[in-house]
Amino acid sequence: MPDESSVSQPQIARAVFPTTHWSVVLAARTPDTPPAAAALAELCRIYWYPLYAFIRRKGNSPSDAQDLTQAFFTRLLEKHYVAQADRERGRFRTFLLAALNHFLADQWDRTQRLKRGGGCETISFDAASAEQRYRLEPMDELDAAKLYERRWVTTLFDQVLARLEQEFREVGKGRSFDQLKGSLLAEELGPTYAELGKQLGLTEDAVKQAVHRMRRRYRELFREEIAHTVVGPDEVEDELKHIFAVLSWQR
Repeated sequence: MPDESSVSQPQIARAVFPTTHWSVVLAARTPDTPPAAAALAELCRIYWYPLYAFIRRKGNSPSDAQDLTQAFFTRLLEKHYVAQADRERGRFRTFLLAALNHFLADQWDRTQRLKRGGGCETISFDAASAEQRYRLEPMDELDAAKLYERRWVTTLFDQVLARLEQEFREVGKGRSFDQLKGSLLAEELGPTYAELGKQLGLTEDAVKQAVHRMRRRYRELFREEIAHTVVGPDEVEDELKHIFAVLSWQR
């Protein structure tokens, strides 16, 4: 096992998210193939909760929001709407939200056929967990579209953190990640650097350096993930500004 006395920059490991957002979309555009099925499953996994939260904020009950989310993904798959997504025309999340708004306006009758006991489950998600998460959302400050954007951003953060964790574990530094993650997330009630040093067998200064490297790598991965969601590198800065604006919206 590699020496954990220092946390060097890990090698990039794409095992958790082996394809970029737009490469996933492009793969999903070829119908009736195993890669397309896997790509569509990945898109559903990433976007189901932001879409569920949007539908709930539109005033739908938990059960109706679950049915509508399932029905939307069913229609997305049946009509192969992903084939209409064009990277040159904008961000995929914008395309997906526009498709959902169109669905909500025109497809309610179809949704009735997917009520419990009358339809099949297209995507798998824990409805109780979804509603528990939704109950923690700010109830008055954010409209449905802003809530969708906020949840997309937090999903992005989760993906970056998962990539960082995978990198650490790939090089045998999973214990270091577990101990230092709280410092990365700036948890106020977490252990001090001195306390972390005792747990890891490091000096306080070595812990500070390890946390600094960890944060730097997190920033690098975050920019990399952003680059995967836009058309070209010239759009990365604008997207970062948008993300910071989303985070500044009143909670």
